Amino acid sequence: MAERSILSFDDPGAYEAGFGDTRLNLTITGPGDFEAELLRLKLNHLVIMRLREWLPRIGCISLATDRVFLSFPVGRASLECDGFAFQSDQIAFHGPGQQMHQLSSGKCQWGLISLPLDQLASSAAALTGQPILAPRSTRLLHPCGADLSRFRRLFQHACHLAAPTSKLIEQPEVARALEQDTLHAVIHCLTGDGTEDSPGTRSKHTSLMTRFETALLKSVDRKVALADLCTEIGVAERTLRMCCREFLGVSPMRYLLLRRLNKARAALRRADPSAASVASIARDHQFFELGRFAATYRSAFGEAPLTTLQRKA
Repeated sequence: MAERSILSFDDPGAYEAGFGDTRLNLTITGPGDFEAELLRLKLNHLVIMRLREWLPRIGCISLATDRVFLSFPVGRASLECDGFAFQSDQIAFHGPGQQMHQLSSGKCQWGLISLPLDQLASSAAALTGQPILAPRSTRLLHPCGADLSRFRRLFQHACHLAAPTSKLIEQPEVARALEQDTLHAVIHCLTGDGTEDSPGTRSKHTSLMTRFETALLKSVDRKVALADLCTEIGVAERTLRMCCREFLGVSPMRYLLLRRLNKARAALRRADPSAASVASIARDHQFFELGRFAATYRSAFGEAPLTTLQRKA
């Protein structure tokens, strides 16, 4: 039986948790109140998601190890993935267990479809007689016009069926037909012409960024220099700067600062204003100069840290 949900969020942490086995680490990069919507439709094999977000951000997305994924912009979203600027006729293909970085400069809407590896193999064999190999790093697909139109139409149809007012998806034959048609559309898109920008270099850069994220998990709550990060990762500063600019749109240390600011903001949102202070929370997140912290925080989020603390949950 199909499972569906449409959830709205005003807290980045709750939105991250809504991704389930796919882990999302969201770094907000611009001011405003956070809003997001997550539509999820689970069929027998396929999981179809539509994501809507209202603030600029960097997303580090760690994918499940037993599934392959397609991600794509919906509408005219300004979206980048692992250094690729999405065009309206493109779909990104991701292998199991990959980590990808997704960059949005403002309001965006995007889709994510996943299926198990064995289902990809059986569907490819049945429809084309040829295997489809999961990529080692993000691969950008350019499906032909007819295949892309069908894929988009079925995605929109799935989103419509997932709406609370629709009862059709509760009928097993409707769910089966939707999954079968969508699987066919996915396979046709995967077997169409696709390009991968310098795949050897791309794979190395993806691996480097994965090591960088691992190092940041150890460093986000302590003072660390760029040279120390590079030593831990085993890469030259120039190379790390280049990869961060390509994948994240910011320098390594700016990204670390934004991660720490986002953690501080989450703590301010959770705190009891009668028992906590901006100064104590700032110190907990390695901001020891309160005036500088307040100015940097206001520049990043468009409000003073005290305003965040005093908001009602």
